[in-house]
Amino acid sequence: MSECAHVADLPRPEPVPLGKTCPECLEAGTHPVQLRLCLTCGHVGCCDSSPLQHATGHYRATGHPVMRSFEPGESWRWCFEDGSIV
Repeated sequence: MSECAHVADLPRPEPVPLGKTCPECLEAGTHPVQLRLCLTCGHVGCCDSSPLQHATGHYRATGHPVMRSFEPGESWRWCFEDGSIV
């Protein structure tokens, strides 16, 4: 695991999650798989194993580069810009 340049730009402390699940999945009536938390704004989105891949969609729409797992007991982070765990 490395620390990319984008981690240094993240807000401290990390943002409060904007919800408990993926709001786009709720709206679409789909089931989210593996939730992710945007570490820039607190958006909760589903992972790429979900049918609509809302966490990646959030990155593409906003440019917010780093997210972390929002699953209990997991704390790993992913940088979309660098394509790696950070």
